[in-house]
Amino acid sequence: MATTTAKPGDSSNTGNGKKQMILNAFVMNTPGHLSPGQWHHPRNKTSQYTKLPLWVDLAKLLDAAGFHALFIADTLGPYDVYKGPGNVVPSLASGAQFPVNDPLYLVPSMAAATKRLVFGVTASVTYEPPYALARRLSTVDHLAEGRLAWNIVTSYLDSAARNFGLSEQIPHDERYARAHEYMDVLYKLWEGSFRDDAVVADVQTGVYIKPDAVRSIHHEGKYFKVPGPHFCEPSPQRTPLLFQAGVSEAGNGFGGKHGEAIFVGGQTPESTRIVVDNLRAVAAAEGRDPSHVKILVGMTVIVGATDEDAERTRQEHLKYVDEEGALALFGGWTGIDLAGYPDDADFSLLSEAPRVQSVVRRWASTVPGTENLPWTKRRIVEYLSLGGLMAKVVGGPKTVADELERWVEVAGADGFNLAHITNPGSFEDIIEFLLPELRARGLFRAADQEPEGLTAREVFIGSKQLPDDHPGSKFKWRSGEELPVYHS
Repeated sequence: MATTTAKPGDSSNTGNGKKQMILNAFVMNTPGHLSPGQWHHPRNKTSQYTKLPLWVDLAKLLDAAGFHALFIADTLGPYDVYKGPGNVVPSLASGAQFPVNDPLYLVPSMAAATKRLVFGVTASVTYEPPYALARRLSTVDHLAEGRLAWNIVTSYLDSAARNFGLSEQIPHDERYARAHEYMDVLYKLWEGSFRDDAVVADVQTGVYIKPDAVRSIHHEGKYFKVPGPHFCEPSPQRTPLLFQAGVSEAGNGFGGKHGEAIFVGGQTPESTRIVVDNLRAVAAAEGRDPSHVKILVGMTVIVGATDEDAERTRQEHLKYVDEEGALALFGGWTGIDLAGYPDDADFSLLSEAPRVQSVVRRWASTVPGTENLPWTKRRIVEYLSLGGLMAKVVGGPKTVADELERWVEVAGADGFNLAHITNPGSFEDIIEFLLPELRARGLFRAADQEPEGLTAREVFIGSKQLPDDHPGSKFKWRSGEELPVYHS
């Protein structure tokens, strides 16, 4: 087996000149994440998503295998476009991202059962006040001993907006304008409310916090008024490692400025390279080291002992597909209701369906192997039902490793968010068949390569707290300063 010495947190290569991949397991606190209907597959345990043992056992499995993180998606409203506005029924039988429990509460138990695994948790900046979210994330970063990452989202569902008291969504670009100010509030709370030497916990003097080392932040902006101070003492990272997953121009601008690990989608590495290069260019324009931005591609992997075994697994999964659930997901992701269209009509020929035509034209030009096939409702269901909108690779260890290696080289990505079809079954197959091949090529770290006790940020970029080139670092209140420099 090849000797590997590089860490994802640095820019060095392995001894064979190849970059090691970051691998995250991509899940959701729901019966059906991206593969509706699979909840009742014999190798799937997501029907037990309300029970802690499912999550603790999964975390232990991934930790022992050397995965970098467990990335937990979230949504704040049901997918209720398909078959009429407000209709959640198509999601119910398959559990297609309905119901969904809050992911944050899973982390302390999983962290207590593991040694190295990072936990990425999605939380929205649109519907929760920054003061409250700062406290919740600091609390969990303490309990996880610094292994918390926060996936920053602005939320996009009309159903969420209605349930949080709005008649309609906040316009897209304004959501991101609010999000930039939101981040400034959090940086001030996390980085600038407690001085670095504030907490002394001196049992001899009876002083827990120095009286001159905590300050109110007095934030007054266009969207938020937060006097502070932060109500939690600094956690191991102060600011949790920052994940981000925006795909629009505004989202890429936000991610390039704030994100430290950015989740992107794409059907080919060539097209994804454009997004990757843009994100790194935004980071550089913000004065950041582009290597401090780790870019992870969403990927659904079906792997077996051989190519034929993997294809048999795929065919078996197709037997459990819930078509209504897949169409409900499509409606939620695109805002398009396909209920009134026939199963086998070629959308490229249906002039009365311009929005669907736009979607399928994009897929026809990017989804490998579909260039000359008609995109019908039936094909959309088959495409979405195993892994959603993500790129997909099916094969034995060498086939899958070849493809992942090609993506890293061509797209310039740092690794992958690996979606499951069955949980834990998909991850068990990846661990058994794929990881040994990646390690043999020097492309993935040994399970115990990282020392215990590292924070999430140390694992990903090699720094315990925000590096000095990150825009949030300007709010730091360092030892010896009367006030944070930004305030003077």
